[in-house]
Amino acid sequence: MPADFSEPMRLHAYLARCGIASRRASEAYIVARRVSVNGSVVTQLGTKVASGDVVCVDGEAIALEAEKRYVLLNKPAGYVCSLADEKGRLVAADLLKPVYSERLYNVGRLDMYSTGLIIFTNDGAFAATLSHPSAELEKEYVVETSTNLPRALARDFEKGIRIKNVFYRCVRAEEINARKMRIVLVEGKNREIRRVFEYYETGIKNLSRIRIGSVTDSRLATGAFRELTKREVSGLLALCKNKQA
Repeated sequence: MPADFSEPMRLHAYLARCGIASRRASEAYIVARRVSVNGSVVTQLGTKVASGDVVCVDGEAIALEAEKRYVLLNKPAGYVCSLADEKGRLVAADLLKPVYSERLYNVGRLDMYSTGLIIFTNDGAFAATLSHPSAELEKEYVVETSTNLPRALARDFEKGIRIKNVFYRCVRAEEINARKMRIVLVEGKNREIRRVFEYYETGIKNLSRIRIGSVTDSRLATGAFRELTKREVSGLLALCKNKQA
């Protein structure tokens, strides 16, 4: 279906507005030669598309999403946060498909074994704003361990820890009891909490995200989801220090 919009748009931004993936992930589609414009494969990231252009991904024509969606999922353990998985693992986005026909992608990630809140959307600008490190959007986690917490862990994590040349620092770390800790991050490097706890030789029984910015929902059952309210969407954007959307 031809693109229909007033001003030329960068291709990766167009893919995001079509609900293909976030802007950053859409760049990978282009580099991988999966995108064509008017029948020609495009690999240049700066390429722009205009109204009337026919854009295809993997040979299938795409179009701008008619309605923007913002969905909060309480992810169960055992699901990966990607649109597809070459290893055949369960995909979190598939939990939404019985209700939503739009192609929704995750904003940020939770690893396969972690549970808790994650947002799915087809709004590329919204996803880019929330997921960029400059947003400094807080995410809160509760960690349950198999052994007693080391006394220095919370203090050191707040001060900052360098592990294998990577610096990890949380905003807050608070012991709830001898085997449970509440942690707040703003950036969240890959498997950050797990790597810090491994460094202290402390096994994690359960790692769950309970808050994203101003959004929390203790009533949302594991595997369940709901749409964010307009107030929640605007509230999240207001908290982002970059405010790109």
